[in-house]
Amino acid sequence: MPKAYIIARVNVHDAEAYGRYAALAPIAMQKYGARVLARGGRSEGLEGQARARNVVLEFDDYETALAYFHSPEYQEARAHRLGAADFDLTLVEGA
Repeated sequence: MPKAYIIARVNVHDAEAYGRYAALAPIAMQKYGARVLARGGRSEGLEGQARARNVVLEFDDYETALAYFHSPEYQEARAHRLGAADFDLTLVEGA
């Protein structure tokens, strides 16, 4: 079964609210077995609009990644992020 990846591209506007999101999101990540492949660090926009922060999470499969996103744990964390950051989130099935 192919792995799945959630890719987040972020520009934070309210560091305090985003910090609450960042403190709660790992609870859901642990529960659904997310593995952090990239978080923050150096990045460079090569084409299109770049964001200041980028995160790549790996999951065992697409269904688990969807369950993570829709979980009560993640939705609680997400509530703190809404309005605190410009946030693009994409789920991709991979090899």
